[in-house]
Amino acid sequence: MNDRVAFLLLSVLFAAGPECRSQSESRQPASASSRAPGTALRLSLKEAVDIALGAEGNPRVRIAEEAVSQSKSRSAEVRSALLPNVDGSVGQLNRTQNLEAVGLRFQLPIPGFHFPTLVGPYDVFDARATASQSAFDLSAIRRYQASRTGIAQAESENENVQDLITGGVARNYLAAARADAAVETANANLKLARDLLDLASSMKAAGSATGIEVTRARVQLSQAQQRVLVAENGRRQAYFQLLKSMGMDLTTPVVLTQALAFLPVDVSAPDEAMKIAFESRNDWKAQVKREESAELAYSSVKWERLPSVGLFGDYGTIGSSINNAIPTRTYGFTVKVPVFDGGRRDARRAETSSQLRQERLRTHELHDQIDLEVRTALDNLKSSTDMVTTAEEGLALSESELAQAERRYRAGVGTSLEVTDAQTRLQRARDERILALYYYNLSRIDLGSAMGTIRRMIQ
Repeated sequence: MNDRVAFLLLSVLFAAGPECRSQSESRQPASASSRAPGTALRLSLKEAVDIALGAEGNPRVRIAEEAVSQSKSRSAEVRSALLPNVDGSVGQLNRTQNLEAVGLRFQLPIPGFHFPTLVGPYDVFDARATASQSAFDLSAIRRYQASRTGIAQAESENENVQDLITGGVARNYLAAARADAAVETANANLKLARDLLDLASSMKAAGSATGIEVTRARVQLSQAQQRVLVAENGRRQAYFQLLKSMGMDLTTPVVLTQALAFLPVDVSAPDEAMKIAFESRNDWKAQVKREESAELAYSSVKWERLPSVGLFGDYGTIGSSINNAIPTRTYGFTVKVPVFDGGRRDARRAETSSQLRQERLRTHELHDQIDLEVRTALDNLKSSTDMVTTAEEGLALSESELAQAERRYRAGVGTSLEVTDAQTRLQRARDERILALYYYNLSRIDLGSAMGTIRRMIQ
């Protein structure tokens, strides 16, 4: 089932444009560092995503990787409570002691003898190794298990960040491709306006047109020129957003090698898409691990009421000097039984219980959110498919209308107003086709993001 859905979604988001029809060019990966100075960076969607997820790409990737490293360090710190603790020491001291200061006072009934008040100086040499080991501490074990779950959570969050960046780059690439199509359409409309002006001028010179028709054609040309400027400005803005999402310098010249296109695909039923989403979405995996970690943290506090057992020991040599030191040792075990700590454990248990309930609520909320996103993306994909079909039909009709209006105008049975109106409707039809293709491809990106397969789709 997963293989069939993956096959349906693995089609390329955009059809290759004229720039990438050469097989040798399509096989060359984009590299911002390897391109020759002054040349534009040729980008496919896959190459843009690879750059964004690379070592020098979007900084959010490196931030998420650092979070994974921090989680591993915290887990190692918690694990230390379960491992032996060994210390070594070597000391040499010279000491005097006031016995009366520590309460040692002796009066012996021996004439001429009195117990000294000051003892020393004397030397003590001590070389010793000490060790301790937790033999049984269920609370510490639960804390370590929670820290291991935290690592899995951080790794899932790292994957989710990469999915988010991939989706963001794909949307910005799509917006840039739409801007390219808008500029191309604006230039095509500008050519139509120039052709109309040339036709109106020639017919006026031949006496079959009036001055108002030439003026009308010039107004149409001026408006077309204005739309070209607006489209070019929009393209620059879209390229800035794309470069920003990739983590590249905004002055980098870029040429997109993929254009907007309609590639129809069949999608799975909502229930099947939901199943894939819960198996693939990394934010869902991270939330499940977050809830599991909260449950283990609550368990660790709960089991603090149990006794804990520890082992200890030391071994070394002690004497007045290193030459006459003799071995000594101490070993044993301790049983620590919690009795009363002023309510600290009860308060921590209530706090961790509240945190666990919060995570369960967040899990339920995310479940409903994923359900909404998948169903909305499927519905948008169906609607945008119908939009593309309607826009293609409207564009074909508008082109036919313009051709008929020009023939009528050349034959002298129509006016330039008919041609101008037909041109306006053709411009609108072209814009609607671009918008329909944009929404269609955007809905495919949204579906990939909702199902957690966005990176597989692009790769």
